Amino acid sequence: MMRTLLLLCVTLCCLSVTVAGDSSTSLPEENGVLLLKKDNFNRALKQNKQLLVHFFAPLSGDSQRLALAFRGAAEQLIGSEVKLGVVDISKETNLTKELNATTPPPLRLYLSGDRHNPVPCPVFQSSASIVTWLKRRAGPSADIITDLNQSDRFVASEELVVLGLFKDVERGRVEVFYAAAVDLPDLPFSVTRNQDIFRKYDITQDSVLLVRQSTPVQVLKVTSQMTKEDLISFITVHQLELVTEYNGQTASRILSSPVLNHAILFVNKTDERFQTVYSDFQAAAASYRGKVLFVMVDVDEPRNGRMLEYFRVRESEAPMVRLVNLTSHVTYHLPSDTLDTPTIIAFCKTYLDGNAQPKMQSEALPADWDQKPVIQLVGENLERLAFNPDKTAFIMFYLPYSEESRSLFPLWEELALHFLDREEVVIARIDASANDFNLSMRERYPALRLFPALHAERVVAYSGQRNLKDLVQFLEKEMERAKKDRAQEEEDRRKYIETQKAIEAKEAKEAKEEKQEL
Repeated sequence: MMRTLLLLCVTLCCLSVTVAGDSSTSLPEENGVLLLKKDNFNRALKQNKQLLVHFFAPLSGDSQRLALAFRGAAEQLIGSEVKLGVVDISKETNLTKELNATTPPPLRLYLSGDRHNPVPCPVFQSSASIVTWLKRRAGPSADIITDLNQSDRFVASEELVVLGLFKDVERGRVEVFYAAAVDLPDLPFSVTRNQDIFRKYDITQDSVLLVRQSTPVQVLKVTSQMTKEDLISFITVHQLELVTEYNGQTASRILSSPVLNHAILFVNKTDERFQTVYSDFQAAAASYRGKVLFVMVDVDEPRNGRMLEYFRVRESEAPMVRLVNLTSHVTYHLPSDTLDTPTIIAFCKTYLDGNAQPKMQSEALPADWDQKPVIQLVGENLERLAFNPDKTAFIMFYLPYSEESRSLFPLWEELALHFLDREEVVIARIDASANDFNLSMRERYPALRLFPALHAERVVAYSGQRNLKDLVQFLEKEMERAKKDRAQEEEDRRKYIETQKAIEAKEAKEAKEEKQEL
């Protein structure tokens, strides 16, 4: 009996050691960041109450920049309750799909092992942004100012700060302010109920002030109906200057602005006309705050070459104004050489009213455009070929200066050779930087679009793996789908013709009977 008990105790001890060993098994990491895969992701969730995960896309420049900030944040968070991990979405495709992480945001915070309800993260500018966001989530999200001297130091501490003036800084309307502070980690937030500060800024009710270089530039009165999203929109719209110069520091703020209509002034800052043109542009901007974001691009700055190339602007053409919508990517050109305030205001109004005509540009059609396996399209023949009801067109929209685009060319040649004997299939490409088109491209270039052989103008975006096998399978599947839909189109057309004939016959009969009665 004693021997049995001893054996049982030994067995239990061994089991407990095994279990303990499993739970404490270290995960692979690099520079303080966990390297997460399908086989260790759940273990990472169990071992960390807060797991901030970066879904990293190796071919994305934005993702690579975020990776640097992510590693910097990992160093600052050593010893905290938050652990950082990275998933390479190009390798861990199954895990990425399981977590529904194929679309933005690229950063997600997992809490208490819950893999199904991650906290979405805002757009981060730096490692400091990430750390600030995590700290503000833990609270408090804004410092409390108790006197006028402290307030003066705060508004002078940064170029732009957000100051909340609330009669109650613990509950009620101030809760919206605290929530907005969490999601805007790049801006300093403080709150006060001190009446001396209320009087200094001539404030009598709960308000939010944007203070630039110690001077209030915007005031928003807070109501009980205001949401966090309302306040965030107000701050992000007004945190930029009336005219924001495009550069490495402002690019991300410009692109993340909730204002999707951008008026862009291309101008040479060394030109003797610069100050006049800029002043008129700035005056026009005041009329459209919140509706159109006004941006200036210095064509004399070498680092802005990519912007000039994308909008197809030559340095010699400056100054000029272009207006673009970031959803449709359709560009509009100010149809005048006069760049005074009334002309710019009228141009913006015409655009917002939906009466502006887009600037459609096309390269010249090459003589041998259809003589190679991959057809080279231009703006003037894109829609004619893409929406041909008798052809299935698979088109790559690329940027010639993009390494990611050029790396796809050999694969596109393979695909074209695979379908070379199929006359009903067209494999083509078009330079998106040199040709305009009325298609919405929400992802980075190169973008792949399939145009099925239908009378209806259907466009199918390809988001799968970029290899020959998956591309062929996708194309064959969509062609089968289109074949069925085409049959339905023909059937609907036949029924429509029969119905029209029946209506005409009925009308003719009624007309004949009416004539006989007369």
